[in-house]
Amino acid sequence: MAISVFSKFPKPEQMMASVDDYDQKILQVNGHFHTPYSFSAFTEIRQPFDMAHHENVKVLGINDFYTTDGYEEFSALAKGSLVFPLFNIEFMSLQKDLQAKGVRVNDPNNPGRTYFSGKGLQFPVHLNAAMVDRLFQVQDESNRQTAQMIDKLNSFLKELGVDIAFSFEEMMAKYAKNLLRERHIAKALREAVVEAFPDEANQKAFFVKLFSGKEPKSAMTDFAGLENEIRGNLLKAGGRAFVPEDDKAFLSLNQVIELIIQAGGIPCYPVLLDNPKGEFTDFEGDYEKLYEQLVAKKVYMLELIPGRNKPEILEEFVNFFNERGFVITFGTEHNTPQLDPITVYDGAGAELSPAMKKVGYDGACVIAAHQYLVSKGKRGYLKKSGEARVDKRAEFVALGNAVIKHFIA
Repeated sequence: MAISVFSKFPKPEQMMASVDDYDQKILQVNGHFHTPYSFSAFTEIRQPFDMAHHENVKVLGINDFYTTDGYEEFSALAKGSLVFPLFNIEFMSLQKDLQAKGVRVNDPNNPGRTYFSGKGLQFPVHLNAAMVDRLFQVQDESNRQTAQMIDKLNSFLKELGVDIAFSFEEMMAKYAKNLLRERHIAKALREAVVEAFPDEANQKAFFVKLFSGKEPKSAMTDFAGLENEIRGNLLKAGGRAFVPEDDKAFLSLNQVIELIIQAGGIPCYPVLLDNPKGEFTDFEGDYEKLYEQLVAKKVYMLELIPGRNKPEILEEFVNFFNERGFVITFGTEHNTPQLDPITVYDGAGAELSPAMKKVGYDGACVIAAHQYLVSKGKRGYLKKSGEARVDKRAEFVALGNAVIKHFIA
């Protein structure tokens, strides 16, 4: 049976008394990445810990879609590696009112669709039967859609006269844990093409046929690029293997927030911010309006993936919300085939500025303190009403710093 990582930790007063001036040092954090329990650039959960050791990252946050199944292995590796664990989760929800108005939230292509994270869930996880059913519902619907995509892909491949076919069960066993995603399909198809056509010229010729006459932009050795092209040409809207998602595949945002709080976590909005063209979604373009809408939902925590944002825009946005009491964390996602460093870099490929590193570490400290207090049966960062204890943010940063330093000592 899983045991809390904080089971033998001292009381808060003793914890705080153990921190000296040296222990105020800011540590490197990656608060959001996916593992093989959803889709990941990592082949196993140990991999980010090995990378963290070489890159001197001391805090890691698991953040899989719809599942906490990776927590036990993640927790054990964290203990063995002396890397502090943040227990997180991610959902795709649907805000039907914004969908009806055509408002893009943090998905640039699908109005109303809203990615949303829960931070610092209680581990071991405690969910009532209704909440467990909700999780299984979205997992089942996601897998059902993927299975239909596989069927459509098989029909198309048969049409092309190629002897390649897949089954949901075999693909699940080889590539996934409990969630099979369209990225897994793209990976399986790319590998099958390489096996069927060892010569690169023949591979390219087949991709041209597969993409209805379009030449692939990626080299045959660019696995991540090819898999993204497979998704874009076959699995997205208009593609021969595309299957639209059923509304049953999504919880409402209110249901997601309720589930996160019931699981002991903190609701957190993942910010998309600027794309390579400097464009923002309808929901995020006006910072003041975004602030008001988040507060109305009792959401006081944000996370960003700095590698996709311009540094000056990142800093402007983070400073705006940090000054208003929001807790902010940073991560890398690692939910594409591209295996990037575990260190968080900005959109220019540079290290985050000292100010941004402090904001990110402070955010991790708040989550760490919340996890610790909840595990002790105490009130975490959320009030009983679900609102954040914004006036206590500095105290949570101080306690979380002590908790992290105690863990990694």
